[in-house]
Amino acid sequence: MDYMRPIPLRPRGSNWRVGLLITAFVVLVAGIGMSKSESFEWVVLKATLRTKFPNVRWISTEQLASWLADHSRQEPVLLDVRTEAEWNVSHLPGARRVDPGTSAKPALAGVAKDRPIVTYCAVGYRSGAMASTLRRAGYSDVRNLEGSIFQWANEHRPLVRDGEPASQVHPFSTLWGRLLAGEVRAPLK
Repeated sequence: MDYMRPIPLRPRGSNWRVGLLITAFVVLVAGIGMSKSESFEWVVLKATLRTKFPNVRWISTEQLASWLADHSRQEPVLLDVRTEAEWNVSHLPGARRVDPGTSAKPALAGVAKDRPIVTYCAVGYRSGAMASTLRRAGYSDVRNLEGSIFQWANEHRPLVRDGEPASQVHPFSTLWGRLLAGEVRAPLK
């Protein structure tokens, strides 16, 4: 999605308001072609994350689902960069959990540096930071799941809990949980 390219909020040599106006314009133009399931909040969030992590490669939920269904391709290592409490509610099938802020070595012990890796968290911030860490550590094929597990769940894609199918996701907080559809939002405990 070309409209999701990062736009600096403070372009060099210009007033910060110019950057803000450019970002607002891009978000508004992007909103014109939005599907009904893609809210204004999601567009702004995704644009912000792409700006925050400009060196991270992104993969859409649709692209990841197709990749996982294609048994002729090497399956990626799925890294869930959320807390244990979030993981215990649900996660993507086959994922491994790492604590947010973990360094590359313990997160991917024994994984070849050229192995495909897809990071995800609730919405993409913690996993974006992990993807950046992994790239700096020399992992060459790292992508961050755009929309992360929230978008994955909103699209009713497969989730598991203790090896069994699951249908809800930990909302992280009351504020962030508003990005989850009601039927997939687990109660916040």
